[in-house]
Parts: sequence; C-alpha cells; structure tokens
Amino acid sequence: MDKIVVLDFGSQYSHLICRRIREFSVYAELVPFDISLEELKKINPKGVIFAGGPASVYNVDSPKPQNGIFDLGLPVLGICYGHQLIVNNFGGKVKRANKEYGSSSLTVDNDSDLFSGMGKSIRAWMSHGDAAEKIPSGFEIIGHTENSYAAAIANKQKLIYGIQFHPEVVHTERGTEILKNFVINICHAKQDWTIENFIESTVKEISKVDGNVLCGISGGIDSTVAALLIQKAIGKRLKCVFVDNGLLRLNEENEVEEMFKNNFAVNFTRIDAKESFLSKLKGIKDPEQKRMIVGEQFIQIFTEFTEKNGPFKWLAQGTLYPDVIESGVSKGPAAVIKTHHNVGGLPSWLNMQVLEPLRFLYKDEVRKVAKALGVPDKLSNRHPFPGPGLAVRIIGEVTPEKLQICKLASKIVEDELMEAGWYDKVWQAYAAVGDDRAVGVVGDERKYGHIVIVRVVNSIDAMTADWTRLPPEVLERISNRITNEIDGAAWVSYVISSKPPATIEPQ
Repeated sequence: MDKIVVLDFGSQYSHLICRRIREFSVYAELVPFDISLEELKKINPKGVIFAGGPASVYNVDSPKPQNGIFDLGLPVLGICYGHQLIVNNFGGKVKRANKEYGSSSLTVDNDSDLFSGMGKSIRAWMSHGDAAEKIPSGFEIIGHTENSYAAAIANKQKLIYGIQFHPEVVHTERGTEILKNFVINICHAKQDWTIENFIESTVKEISKVDGNVLCGISGGIDSTVAALLIQKAIGKRLKCVFVDNGLLRLNEENEVEEMFKNNFAVNFTRIDAKESFLSKLKGIKDPEQKRMIVGEQFIQIFTEFTEKNGPFKWLAQGTLYPDVIESGVSKGPAAVIKTHHNVGGLPSWLNMQVLEPLRFLYKDEVRKVAKALGVPDKLSNRHPFPGPGLAVRIIGEVTPEKLQICKLASKIVEDELMEAGWYDKVWQAYAAVGDDRAVGVVGDERKYGHIVIVRVVNSIDAMTADWTRLPPEVLERISNRITNEIDGAAWVSYVISSKPPATIEPQ
C-alpha cells in the first residue's frame, strides 16, 4: 500500500499528523527524524512530512534530517519547525520572533494545489517562537498571517511546501483537507489503507511467528483484539492468561472470565494475583515507580506460568501507538510523558520476545478492527481502562480503603452516565482518589473523609482530550450517591482540565 512518512522532530503531537492522514485511508507512519536514506527508501513512501518540534533551526545541536533527503525527488511538506528547516536548508533565513500561539487568520495568496478549495482565508493554529525572515530562492509565498509574512511557502517545481501553522490539530479550520491535498493531489498516494487490509496483512505476518504465544488479557478491547488476531493466525499455539491483580474495576475479574468463556473460543486461564500486586505496591507513592512495579509483576507472573505450562517463545500484548509515543520509546526525540507498564515498564530480564500486533494503531482504529472481527458492541464500546489499573487512579500509596473508594465511586460514575444516556457519548469516565481529606456532615455527625475526583473526557484517539460538560443534574446525582453511599468519601470534585496540558489519567 502507498505510505506517507512523518519525520519526528520532538513534538508530542507529531503522531496527530499520521492520525489525520489515516482518516482518509492512506497509511502514515512516524519515524525518527534522522532515519537513514537507505531505510527511507525501503519504506518507499509517496511523500515525506517534517513535523514540528521545540528546537530552533539556527542552533548547532538542532535535529536535522539526513543530507540528501531533498534529492530523493519525493514531495515534502514541512510543518512549523519542519517549515523552518526547509527555509534554512535552501538558503533562506529564520529568526527569533514574537511568539505566536493560538488561532490566527491565514490569508491564502495562492489557492492552487496545497490550498486548493480553501478560499481566501482560514483560521490556522500557530505555536512558534521562530519565523521565516527571508524565503529561499525558487520559493513563493502562498499564505501569510498578520505576524508571519511567509506562513506558507512553496517550490512547485520541486514539490516542496512549508507551512508555519499546524493543520493536524482540530483548531485549524479545514486542516485535514490541507493534508489531503498534499497526500492525494501532490503525492498521488492511493487511498488503500483499510481495516480489512490491516487485518489481512497482520494475520499474514503473525502466521510466520514460530513457537507458542502467551497473551496477557486485561478484559479491555486492546488485548482482546490482539488475542483474536493472533488466534486467527496461529490457532491453538495461543494461550490467553488473565491476571486478577486486585486493581480492576468492581467485580471486573468475574465479568472478564465470563465474557471470554461465553464469546471467544480461546484457551483461557485466570490467575489470582491480588496479594502479590498489592504487597509489592505497599508504601509506594511515586506514580512512575508504581507503573514499573505493576509491569514487572505482570512479567514475573507470566514467567512463572510459562515455566509450568510452556514453553512460550512470545509474550503478546495489546500495546497501542499512543502507549509507545507517551513512553518515549518511539525512537524519536519526544520526552517521556509517563511510562506505560506494558512498554517502558517491561523488565530487562524478560526471556520472551514481545509480540504487539496493534502497536501502530490508535484506539478508534482498534474498535474498527474489533467490529470487523465480530467483537460484541458491549466490549468494543467500553471505556478505556489503564493497564496498571487503579494503581494510577489512586494518588499516593495504594491502600485497601482508597482502593475500595475508587472501585465503588467509579461504578457510580458509570452507572449514572448509563442511566442518563451519556455513557456512549463520552470517551472515558471514572473516579480517582488521593490522600486529601475534607470535612463533611452526615446527619448531625461530622464526617472527615477523602475527596473523590471525578473525571469525564471526550476524545478521538486519547492523545488529546477535552473535559465533558455534563448536565448539572447528572453531576449532582453522582456527587450525592458517592457521599451518601461510600463511607470514606466526604467531598466530590470534578476535573475541568483538558489534555494538554493535563493527561487523561491522573498518574
């Protein structure tokens, strides 16, 4: 299939470019900014996009692509920092400028090819502190803003384009159409990236795997889809293991076992490991340390299982693209946001190879795969749940009291959203709890209990998210039930922070 390669220069949201391109059925892949020309030729892309990044092109140590990348004859689109790279590379000049952040009006000076169909102006999202002072010879200005006289440039003979704004974010009006103009009309990429093609090619690749595969099942959509794809490829050589770590949602351990036994003809084993996980987490407050402990404990249990039931050559997981990006192991210069227990949390002594069939998919794409594989809607539409479980929704040390509050309060949140018809309208909803306490009154008695934190967000791919404006009456019912029904809860707060700057999970 035709591919577009996106070079990662350190922006946490470079992957959004890939995400937008995949929306119109073209495969896009994020690669390191310094990928060798040989590796790039092996990928054989139809075009290359330089993503944004925090560096300045005039600094000596700023990240730059390999020499010769512009000589491959491939169409190139530079975004923000990528735009400045193009200006700098072809003899233009980039200077420090007044920071431009937020929505700006982009005047379109040439509405052909890249800006075809855009009209005279669009709202464009800016986020930069450098700007082009002089454009290179052979380039023309095709768009400008009040503060950026060369906000978009083009060398149409070489098919090289630079834009100072970010078309990948939803704040840019018709941004996806701009990317589509580049990918379809300039790169001439075929729209052949489909879920059916993904399933076919993935099953074909997995069928080449030798030896038995152990798949860790959480009960969520990611690990379930991974297991079904692997089973489709290798059949009885797959063994699914569900570990009850004591950090699951209320009664979830029984629901997961029942779901697998009733819906999927896979080899399924449940392991009760509550005591081992909770004992390892005792006294631990640091969120990164908790994630690492959970990841290592999972592997310890899997290793013990293989010694008794093996041999297993592969450990399969439902790792997604956002997990890889946030854990800082995508081979790019992006910083670690938080270590996902099944990515950066894997211990060095792991004696199995890791199989991750969903590693380059986003959550909404996984749901499409699930539907194609016949997964029941109740499971495929279920809200995401973190791999480390409630360990990352309990701020500070995981204690029996906080764990019970977290389970009961989250169940209330989900039940009330379902009752009000809001559950399927939001991306994720849960309750978290920390060590902060407040005074309440129950009847005529003083109650000194925990502050429960309710979090409800909307998202498409979990890489950006906005807090949900729930009706006041729904919030009121959630709050009343939590404070009335849970002994250790005194107050309820509602999180109104979006991602960014916050993350969806508290830790």
